[in-house]
Amino acid sequence: MNRIDEVFAALKAEGRAALIPFVTTGDPSLDATVDIVLELERSGADMVELGVPYSDPLADGPVIQQASERALRGPVTLEGCVLVAERAREAGCRMPFILFSYFNPILQYGMERFFTLLHDKGISGLIIPDLPIEEDGEVREMAAEAGIHLIPLVAPTSKARVQRIAASAQGFVYCVSSLGVTGMRSEFHSGIEEFLQSVREAAPVPIAVGFGISSRDQVERMSRHADGVIVGSAIVRQVEEALPLLAEPSTYRDGIAQIGRFVASLRG
Repeated sequence: MNRIDEVFAALKAEGRAALIPFVTTGDPSLDATVDIVLELERSGADMVELGVPYSDPLADGPVIQQASERALRGPVTLEGCVLVAERAREAGCRMPFILFSYFNPILQYGMERFFTLLHDKGISGLIIPDLPIEEDGEVREMAAEAGIHLIPLVAPTSKARVQRIAASAQGFVYCVSSLGVTGMRSEFHSGIEEFLQSVREAAPVPIAVGFGISSRDQVERMSRHADGVIVGSAIVRQVEEALPLLAEPSTYRDGIAQIGRFVASLRG
């Protein structure tokens, strides 16, 4: 059984939803991302999304765009992002890793080479936000051969496509809570609960909700309607705020701990 499945099954038995943080890999460095991932797990994360920085992130708001710009100055590569998972695993991390990447870096790297890398380095799931279901046949087949879950996104605007997208989902369905790009919000799409229920009825796998979730209250609200809650921009903003601490050896661990405290506050 894939470890994503195992985590969701264990949490369902405990009566709680998965907390799934997103980090921009390489912001501020690959070494720091390894330490951040380890801290996320210690602070209550159940699995983690490793975001591959990209120069034209169509689905991402300004916070993640700026983090991608910082990481790309590193420079950070697709392969370097995947190796973060291996390094974290060697340091004792046990939670599943999900790679979040736009399609162009994957295409440039080479499809067969890419899926071999994911398999060898212990990546459990893959999210490609700009690859629609109508065009994902080859990727889906290669992901299945490599034992990688290809996790689809479904939005409130998907409407008639919800059934088709959800029915073929692997790992979990990523439900977009708000219209537009990622970013912290005080309000979600109206009718979000009904939307999540419609996806749940269509999906043979768990559902997780993300885009705009940034507080403990929002995590608790969404946990009542989904099997997992994804927090992205709010955590990336915490990394941004900790940059001065992370830049100095004497305060580096304080910066990592500051990020961890925020994640722990989301869990409650």
